Formats: sequence, C-alpha cells, structure tokens
Amino acid sequence: MAHQDAPPDRLAGWAARAMDRYIRLLRGRRPVDLPPEPPRRVRVERVSAEAEDVVSLRLVAADGAALPAWQPGHHLDLCLPSGRWRQYSLCGDPADRTAYRIAVRRIADGGGGSREVHELRAGDELGIRGPRNAFPFVPAPRYLFLAGGIGITPILPMAQAAARAGADWRLVYSGRSRASMPFLAELAGHGDRVRVHADDEQGGPPSAADLVDAADSVVYCCGPPPMLAAVRRAVPVSRPLYRERFSPPPVLGGAPFEVELRRTGITVPVPADVSALTAIRAVLPEVGYSCRQGFCGTCRVRVLDGVPDRRHLADDPDQARICVVRAHTRLTLDL
Repeated sequence: MAHQDAPPDRLAGWAARAMDRYIRLLRGRRPVDLPPEPPRRVRVERVSAEAEDVVSLRLVAADGAALPAWQPGHHLDLCLPSGRWRQYSLCGDPADRTAYRIAVRRIADGGGGSREVHELRAGDELGIRGPRNAFPFVPAPRYLFLAGGIGITPILPMAQAAARAGADWRLVYSGRSRASMPFLAELAGHGDRVRVHADDEQGGPPSAADLVDAADSVVYCCGPPPMLAAVRRAVPVSRPLYRERFSPPPVLGGAPFEVELRRTGITVPVPADVSALTAIRAVLPEVGYSCRQGFCGTCRVRVLDGVPDRRHLADDPDQARICVVRAHTRLTLDL
C-alpha cells in the first residue's frame, strides 16, 4: 500500500498520547483514562426486509444535522437498547450525508445483538460512535471483490465506488440461496461484472478456484471463516489481499494460561484454543464485548499483574483487549 501522510486529527492524537506518557514519566503515575467519545444520537427512519433473516436500517441524526462523512469499508459502533455495543458495516451511499444504512442478519444462537436489531422499529433512537475504518478501500485500477452472505455489506459500496471511478472490477457473491442474499436487485444493474453463486443451485459452496482468478487485481474478501481461509490459501502473497470477518478468528497456535479476576476472586483457566473472553464470560457473563477481533476496544481491561503478549495490548500499555490477549504467565485483570 502506498504511504499516505497521517491526517491532522491522527497527528493530534499521537501528540496527546505522547504528552500523556511524558507527564506520567515526570510524575511517576499512570495516565488517566480518558472517556470514549460520547455517542451520537440517531433515529431509525426505516426498517426494510432485504432477504431471509436480513433487515436494513436507515439511520438519521436525531437532531436533523448532517452525519459525519465516511468511505467504503467504514463501520459504525451501534449501542443497542440493552446497552450492548456492536459493529456493523455501512452499506449505503457515502455521498448521502443525511443517513447511514446498515444491514444485519439475525443469528438465532448468537450473542443477542442481531435479535435486538431485528426488533427495532421506525422512530427508535440509538447511540452510535464512528464511522471508523478497519477495512480500508485503496485506489487501484483493478479489483476482485469476494462476498459471502452478509459479507456483502462492506463490499457493496466498494463495488459501487469502483464503478464510479471507472476501474476494472468483478464481484463473486455467494450464499446459501438467492433468497438469503441481500441487495441482489441493487447489484443486478452491474450486469456480468457480478457473478452470483447460490449454494443450493450449484451443489455447495464455491471452491477457491470458483472465487479467485489469475489476474493481478487487488482482492477484497468478506465472508465466513472457511471462505476467508480458502481465499487466503489461493491468493499469492505477492497479490494485495484485504479481508474482513464477521466472526471471531479461531485461536491458532495458542498456549493455555490462567487469568485471575482480582475483584471477583476467581481464577479462570484459558485453554489453548479458546479466547480469554470466552473463558471469562463462562463465569462472568456480564463482561462487555463487541467485535471479538481486537480492534473496537469494548473489552479493554486493566492488567494488574503478569505479562500479556504485547501484540494484543491496547494503546495503554497497562491494558489488554481480552478477546484476543494471550500470555505465557498468569494474568491478573481488574475484573
């Protein structure tokens, strides 16, 4: 990816964190945790059925103001009526500053967030943070977009942006059946640039050969873990590949460790193939979490003792994101 100068707000954030660390060194104290940005209030203007178990929400600012700009690949942090925070990709038109659109598939045996979304009605108010980008859309002359099921949500505005830019692009969109696949009607206008693979019509999910071609295009992929793994194996390391998942990644190559919950007085064993978040929630189900992939910060907890794997620390070196943290020693957490 070509280097880009950091935007002013990011430079300001770096400067603030550097000053905080400098003051901490001078005073010999820990930095003060700053509160997260206050949620912006939005109102559900419309709920639309997009496919089997999939609804889209059109969200407008509760005060009628223009919403912050966004680009393909951005997502929202959405605060649901229960207080749960969940991340959903924006799948509308970035040029429309009057509303955001998200789409959510109902997962019956999930954590409850998708069921809450499906219970929302026009007029309900919610809190949001963002938009934020964990799936950047880079300029390129050629793209190959790969979407599985609800993974079409971040890919849809990318394909539309590629079309507006005059880029050469193709999309392979797979799902269990056409009835389960949202936004087919919107994609139909792109003709043979879009190939739909319905498992019930094709005899099963697509193979890596069905998805990945030999061209030198930039590859964007969003879908279930088996699809992501197959694409990763099929795309040469020299070819740009961007992936986003809607479920937590499997724990690979992990080692077992223990987590002491200081305030609770419980020590929790964390198996080699289980996340610390999953193990902790078995005894402390009210622990907050959202993305389960290490980027949102909802599950960030202060480390009181022990040495976490530094790759999974939060911005503050005294904190860790428990959805992804690993360790070779016992960790004591402020829980």
